[in-house]
Amino acid sequence: MARKERADNADTANPGRLKQIALTYKMTRRADSKIGLVLAGVGIVTFGVFLAIGFLIDHPVYLGILGFLLAFLAMAIVFGRRAERAAFGQMEGQPGAAASVLQNVGRGWSTTPAVAMNRGQDVVHRAVGKAGIVLVAEGNPNRLKSLLAAEKRKMARIVVDVPVHDIIVGNDEGQVPLKKLRTTMLKLPRVLTGPQVTTANDRLRAMGDLMSNMPLPKGPIPGRGARGPRPR
Repeated sequence: MARKERADNADTANPGRLKQIALTYKMTRRADSKIGLVLAGVGIVTFGVFLAIGFLIDHPVYLGILGFLLAFLAMAIVFGRRAERAAFGQMEGQPGAAASVLQNVGRGWSTTPAVAMNRGQDVVHRAVGKAGIVLVAEGNPNRLKSLLAAEKRKMARIVVDVPVHDIIVGNDEGQVPLKKLRTTMLKLPRVLTGPQVTTANDRLRAMGDLMSNMPLPKGPIPGRGARGPRPR
């Protein structure tokens, strides 16, 4: 019975994965019209190279099978990178785009979208991890400076001895492009222990945020709520 249930779950999961891949491909093709030709080229070239080597060393079947598997892998890698690039291209410039990236930074980070916002829809998000507190701002850089300063003053009354980093998302000098936001955060030095992160999170949550009393700007802000995964 258990084996049958696992088989049924696998059967229902596979169509879901295939559908997701198909939707991702369609989305990518809208932003990258040459994606099909690129993937076909990568696959054919990779397979052709290994097959040619197989004929040269008199093992065409073995190298052909290996070439087919590696061609599929190469196509998957290229597709993933171009799909990611297309997704960031569509998100860039939209209010709330940085919050979507923060929700997928990785394990050990707790994200609270929109802890500060003004009428111009400039917004500051907060992420807490072993690197400390990271305030990620998106909007008009001139207005964001005062918004970030006010948020830092508010946090200074609640958390002490916790590093605070601020990042402004954008493509100008001194800013971090949206596609590099996750990498930038992961490169921050880890200076806190798990219990210290938990304590900082609890104090900041007790302080409250604007999620409950201020409307969020339109954009791909995830709807999972302010509570992120607890660091381990």
